[in-house]
Amino acid sequence: MKLNYKRTILVGFAFFLISAFWQAYDATIPVILTNKFGMSQTWSGVIMALDNILAVFMLPLFGALSDKCTAKSGKRTPFIRWGTIIAAIALVGLAFVDNAQKTNIAAVSEIDNTEGLAIIYETQADKTLLTPDGEQFVLEDLYTKDEFVEIRSDYIDEETKQSPYTNYVAPARQAYAAEQTEKNPTPLLVFMGLLLVVLVAMATFRSPAVALMPDVTIKPLRSKGNAIINLMGTAGGIIVLVLGIVFATSAVRNQLMNYNIYYGVIAALMLGALLVFTITVREPKWAKEMQEESVRLGIEEELETTEEKRRLSSGELRSLIFILLSIAFWYFGYNAVTSKYAVYAGNILNMDYNTTLLIAQAAAIVAYLPAGIVASKIGRKKTIMVGVVMLTAAFGAASFLRAGSPVMLMNVLFALAGIGWATINVNSFPMVVELCSGGDIGKYTGFYYTASMTAQIITPMLSGFFMDMDGVGMTVLFPYAAIFAGLAFVTMIFVKHGDAKPESKKGLEALDIDD
Repeated sequence: MKLNYKRTILVGFAFFLISAFWQAYDATIPVILTNKFGMSQTWSGVIMALDNILAVFMLPLFGALSDKCTAKSGKRTPFIRWGTIIAAIALVGLAFVDNAQKTNIAAVSEIDNTEGLAIIYETQADKTLLTPDGEQFVLEDLYTKDEFVEIRSDYIDEETKQSPYTNYVAPARQAYAAEQTEKNPTPLLVFMGLLLVVLVAMATFRSPAVALMPDVTIKPLRSKGNAIINLMGTAGGIIVLVLGIVFATSAVRNQLMNYNIYYGVIAALMLGALLVFTITVREPKWAKEMQEESVRLGIEEELETTEEKRRLSSGELRSLIFILLSIAFWYFGYNAVTSKYAVYAGNILNMDYNTTLLIAQAAAIVAYLPAGIVASKIGRKKTIMVGVVMLTAAFGAASFLRAGSPVMLMNVLFALAGIGWATINVNSFPMVVELCSGGDIGKYTGFYYTASMTAQIITPMLSGFFMDMDGVGMTVLFPYAAIFAGLAFVTMIFVKHGDAKPESKKGLEALDIDD
């Protein structure tokens, strides 16, 4: 019994394009909202949370709808095809609306433009503004107009080691953009309408795209299959990161850049991945072959159709609830760290956060396939619990590190956390879909994402609340994460179902130990 790696990689192109989109979206949309529309960080954060909020409701819905789809191309393919096309078109539309807003603020649309900075000073000089850290300031109390327009985007004050541009010019520019948006709100309204189209389009096919892997992969091999899917998603994200470097999307000089070409390239990447998927993936044929192989190997007793569904026993239902609780708990812990670590590293550890997070991601990439292989040997539950122990230990140990602690030690702990996270992530989704029949895979995929997305909505706010509490402070972050990871270990103890049935071998096959 071997995983068909070629098929799994081809199926993974759907997740590849999803990850590519979200990497570009998360990196650029907040910049557009704040720099070009002058939106506050609070409202920008609310809009950036919309995708998770929509996902809680839409992923289970469209997962279940795809279960009932009877299209010739398969249950999942129509959702993937049309969702991708609509999202790609709307993404290009966002770029054109963004460019229209750039025209709306044309007077200051170039970074370090002397005339533009003079206009900003003249309109904002006597107003109370906020730095990115929330400190109030009045421009004319700090600079004359000539001094203000001399501040360059690459200038760093030697005494404070901070950029006056970031602290004062950028907030003033943002306030100017907000005024122009208020005078002419049409670009913002159109932008928000297209943004909603993009988010809904992406939500329509995420569950179907992820559900396709178990549709075409027999149960004992789904952890390995999920590892390949995750690697494909990571590849999509990495390619977009490289494109971001090529287009210098994060450079200060490009805070007001024109995104037409960049978004066009991202849309082309998505459509290219969709083309490969459409040409190569034969969903109905592969799904039927999977079911036939499952019957032949004794994994399933009879062929399933989209209409055939079975009720969970009371024990299976209890296991499903505890698996979903576990998923929520480890996302509570892990996502709190990933969303707050940049602030924590600067204020508590006094170290650069990028390298540490990159090490965690690299460790996870390396661990994906081994995590699937180990699960096929000792079982998914045991493998996940080992991963949870690693995650809890890493977060628990990090709780004791402060400024002056060895940087290498934090890097080692994050590498451990990355391996633990990969071990959990690769095996948890297959445990959920293991409990359902073939006709319910999309629905159960939606359950998985409901648990994870709900946690990702709540935990940044909850962890932030504790970090802001008097007498507690930012040092609560890692204990908070360790506690929730520990809770996931407790709930996993009560999971009794969801491991793959052992492969049944007969005769000479019993001597074959090749996976």
